[in-house]
Amino acid sequence: MSKRLFKRILVANRGEIAVRVINACRLLDIPTLAIYSTADRNAVHTRMADEALEIGPPAPRESYLDIDKIINAAEGHGCDAIHPGYGFLAENPLFPEACEKAGITFIGPTAEAMRLLGNKIQSRIKMATAGVPIIPGMKSAGANLETFERAADEAGYPVLIKAAAGGGGKGMRIVHKKAELKSSVEAAMREAKNAFGDDTVYLEKYMENPRHIEFQVLGDNHGNTIHLFERECSIQRRHQKIIEETPSTVITPALRAQMGAAAVRVATTAGYRNAGTVEFLFDKNGGFYFLEMNTRIQVEHPVTEMTTGADLVVEQIRIAAGEKISDYLLKPGQRGHAIECRIYAEDGENNFLPSSGRILYYEEPAGPGIRVDSGVCRDSLIGVEYDPILAKLIVHAPTRELAIAKMINALKDYRILGIKTSRRFMIDVLNHPEFKAGRTYTNFIEKHMSNRVIDIVPAVEIGAAATSVALLQKSQPKAFGGKVNDISPWQTIGAWEIGMKVAK
Repeated sequence: MSKRLFKRILVANRGEIAVRVINACRLLDIPTLAIYSTADRNAVHTRMADEALEIGPPAPRESYLDIDKIINAAEGHGCDAIHPGYGFLAENPLFPEACEKAGITFIGPTAEAMRLLGNKIQSRIKMATAGVPIIPGMKSAGANLETFERAADEAGYPVLIKAAAGGGGKGMRIVHKKAELKSSVEAAMREAKNAFGDDTVYLEKYMENPRHIEFQVLGDNHGNTIHLFERECSIQRRHQKIIEETPSTVITPALRAQMGAAAVRVATTAGYRNAGTVEFLFDKNGGFYFLEMNTRIQVEHPVTEMTTGADLVVEQIRIAAGEKISDYLLKPGQRGHAIECRIYAEDGENNFLPSSGRILYYEEPAGPGIRVDSGVCRDSLIGVEYDPILAKLIVHAPTRELAIAKMINALKDYRILGIKTSRRFMIDVLNHPEFKAGRTYTNFIEKHMSNRVIDIVPAVEIGAAATSVALLQKSQPKAFGGKVNDISPWQTIGAWEIGMKVAK
């Protein structure tokens, strides 16, 4: 057996991405150390790792965001590398700096590249200089209202106020007329300060009805920087992606080559190493514009893996250990079509309110071309402390039409009882004629799903679900300690009267 790339890797995350990283480490025969907060004491990732260590209370700042605690854990348990996953500290340049100071390998880009690409203003300037198309707007932070007014007049309303250090829709405001500008800038600054500790905001042209298309890139320390094609991420709710697919229905081979070359240029301009994602907005006229680069593995990376055969987390680890990008990826190809649905602990029939509780019954779909990246199981306790994503369901098929059909069937076969999820909402999106036609834009949900008609759970499914839960409640203590609370099965199903209703 070849020498291990690392002695032990600390997985500085939780949930499904922690499980994903642990599985990649297993393939490479690298032992893992999982960290967890007291809220995650019985979480799946803590039992999958070779060793697990409690890091602090549920509050992220006292556990998953505490750099000193994580570095001390790595040093105390013989870890010579740390994988950050996504979220938490994954894009905080102070984390790779702390790793470097401690002599620990950070599995990701350098702090310098992360700092450049994490600042949307500086990255816009840098990429414009390198010839990458950018959205019209400010090339520096606004010092006063007059600066914003001039930029808005030049770009033309509507415009978008954005946080320079942010993401995920925080610190973002759409402004349709000049009278709204002052209050929108002030509100965006307050939100950016609360979310990121930095109230710097800037303005760019708001592109109406665009597509959101991103390219997966890989760079190593041997002069290789490549892209692994695009992902269409236009189905979003409140600026958060919920369904992703590849290839995009709108990208021609010529355009793919052009956009891929631009994505590689972004990475090389930033001196980027490891896995990252270059995001573009694609307008109705076929133009594309650099939006940002995410300096980490993406939630939606499995659709790229399904169509290219890559293992992106394995590549991350290999590159961080000084290896070249695997030979089979230096001339990559795509096969078939892949779709991913994010399964959230949210009530998809009640304005997506967070759902918490214990999972009483859990059954994943299975079959050829079906993959589930999950961080939960039966008896998992779902709280409100962290991001509500439970799992990702991914399918692969020869064509997009077959992939949609396979995903709908897989969603129907995905059984999660005890909490409410977005599963049925996903089915309705996939069944929509506009989605099936490939007309997917960032306003798709707002435009097509606001008055959706909800199919009530059939009586047969109600009976089966209730029976399953009832049997589980009578069974022996669960594998992870303790019996399920005495809950009526009917409370776990949601709306179940026979008939139809219209979503509010």
